[in-house]
Order: sequence, then structure tokens, then C-alpha cells
Amino acid sequence: MEQVEQFFNCPHCGESISVLLDLSVSHQEYIEDCEVCCRPIGIKYKVGADGEIEFEEGRG
Repeated sequence: MEQVEQFFNCPHCGESISVLLDLSVSHQEYIEDCEVCCRPIGIKYKVGADGEIEFEEGRG
């Protein structure tokens, strides 16, 4: 299982945080709580055939 760490800013508090993406799954969508403010963040990503990652985060 290949994982990659994705860094982004929380859409609620603006703090820089990260999540681990499992690249063995080509598409995932889930809710993760911010490590700082504990508010829900919607995480969505796709891994293309070329290995490029499309990542989106938003208020959950």
C-alpha cells in the first residue's frame, strides 16, 4: 500500500494540517476532523492513470 502525505489549510481555522492518502485506492471521499480546531473537513481525491493526484478539501 503506497501512501502520500497531503498538506493543506483547514477551511475552518486556516491552520496547515495534513492527511495520508492511500494511493492503492483510485478515488475516495470522506470526512476527517481538523487536528487543530476539531471541525469536520470533507476530503476528496482521485489518482489518475499517470499517478497524478487531484485533491479537494472543504467544509464537511
